[in-house]
Amino acid sequence: MRAKQNHPKRNHPGEAQVKTPKAIGLAAALAALVMVPAAAISQGKKAADIPAAARKSGMAEAPALVQAAGLGCQVSDARKIGEDKKSKTAYYEVACGAGAMGYVLQAPAEGAPTVFSCIEANTPPEPGKPAAAPCLLPENSDPKAVLGPMMQKAGVQCLPQEARGIGQTKTNTYVEVACQSGEGYILMASAPFDAAKPAQPQNCLLYDDAETNIKCILTDKASRLAVVDKYAAAANNGCAVKDRRFVGASKDNSTFYEASCQDGKGYIYKIGVDGQLAETYDCAKASQILGGCQLTDARQAETEQAALYTRLTKAAGGNCEVERYALFPPRPGEEVVELVCKDGTGAIGMFKASGQGSQVLDCGRAPIAGYKCSLTNDPAYGSLTADLKKFNYNSCQVSNSRVIGKSAKDTTFVEVACADGLKGYVLEYQSAPKINAVGATGCAFAGNCTLPGNK
Repeated sequence: MRAKQNHPKRNHPGEAQVKTPKAIGLAAALAALVMVPAAAISQGKKAADIPAAARKSGMAEAPALVQAAGLGCQVSDARKIGEDKKSKTAYYEVACGAGAMGYVLQAPAEGAPTVFSCIEANTPPEPGKPAAAPCLLPENSDPKAVLGPMMQKAGVQCLPQEARGIGQTKTNTYVEVACQSGEGYILMASAPFDAAKPAQPQNCLLYDDAETNIKCILTDKASRLAVVDKYAAAANNGCAVKDRRFVGASKDNSTFYEASCQDGKGYIYKIGVDGQLAETYDCAKASQILGGCQLTDARQAETEQAALYTRLTKAAGGNCEVERYALFPPRPGEEVVELVCKDGTGAIGMFKASGQGSQVLDCGRAPIAGYKCSLTNDPAYGSLTADLKKFNYNSCQVSNSRVIGKSAKDTTFVEVACADGLKGYVLEYQSAPKINAVGATGCAFAGNCTLPGNK
């Protein structure tokens, strides 16, 4: 009579671990923000216009600066952009090989050089103005191509369409990335930027309503939310999208979106790290997802769903006027729900899609099926007491219970203790077609009893 009992975890309000702007520190202060200074040098030149002398000086002087800056860059090409004689500062662009990020280095006469990735160097100081010292070397022609593999390694699928440098702190480089699929991200990389080091992409939608000085500007919020229509179409549940909302992101980089529909219904869509629809939650069943739906009247939907569970419970032979509920993880062809009844009792509803074979277990018998009530304090020991009486054990009022395990014939053994302190019993239950007590044995004969009073 030995077996392991595993109670599946149920998602209910308060359990979902979803990132929010506050949870992941989006109010990062970009103190000491640095951007490439507007050096009046080499602006607007094309790669073909780079003087040979600039390349010669660059290749002679830049490698030592790269080493001093601690960059993991094997210099394959370089040019000296120019010098600011007033500040005694020289500027260099370096390429680090095909497919690698290039850099602009700001090298004062004394002290360590400051490093900017080509993404940052190519970013104008203000919209509509040219970049101060853009990257011009051929190998640095498309620095945004470096970002896609970095984001993929971090669990996000994004083919960059545009990118811009936001700024640096002492430890991070902030880059905005607009994806061809419509999404946008803030990529937090190392400072100086190193594609080989871990980076953290965060959805731009997290920043839109957050109190932070970091904002996405390559695309607007409405454009980024347009992806919801694609997810609604993939869900194929007849939702003509009326409004859209970004709900949040989970620790595994899954994202959640809400859609309200023209017919009054609403859904939350879970999107996997591959960018594809992973799961759809009806608003009536989505209260565990960061507070549930906000674009539709979830209370009305939940009331209607509770009424449905009341009817399903009655059809399965149970008696519970459902007040609230919480869903267990879905199983093929079956919906398992913890029910809280208006009289304060609880139950586990196991509702088959076909309706045949559905059953409702009180909280006393629920562990036999591998479930545990947690929304009520009702242990429902009365049902176990009634099961003992089926076998003429009439003196025991059950006060405690535990599942021992399964037998070779797939029955389940449950140990019960009695309120009078005398030795208890082991009840045996069959699981199919429905859970039902098929035998009982006193602990004095059964063995394996460990509850207080039964040893």
